Amino acid sequence: MLVSAVTISVMAERGTPTVYTARGQVDGEDWQAVAAALNERMAARRIGQQELARLSGISVSTLRTVQHGASRRVQNKTLEAIAVALNWPADHLISILVTPQRQVPAEEPAGDQVAVAIARVERTLQQLSDRLASVENHLRADRPTGSDPRA
Repeated sequence: MLVSAVTISVMAERGTPTVYTARGQVDGEDWQAVAAALNERMAARRIGQQELARLSGISVSTLRTVQHGASRRVQNKTLEAIAVALNWPADHLISILVTPQRQVPAEEPAGDQVAVAIARVERTLQQLSDRLASVENHLRADRPTGSDPRA
């Protein structure tokens, strides 16, 4: 289906984004960025395809298409349903799709990002602590009994 200039003009007057009027890839859309944001959010929230499909009211097949960079266009309402199911503003995935750089929505709870960052720091600190204990044990084993530890 071809979209005429008149249709695009009317849609622009109504405030409808023209980028969503046709099927197929549109220049300037970044479906890989949408896929990356979606997959990161699903991992952070520990939510699988079946559950997200249920929460958003879309098919697993459509969700999988978006997760893999959308080889075909999906509708705005689909992206909005996914975003809302993931506690993002409704237009978040659409913004990622048409914006050159990824945006973090202002409404996203900062607690989620902070909790993920804190967990990552805690894991790293535990790993460092374990390695330090291993080095200390190794040094103690190599030191002769009764020697001065400052030597």
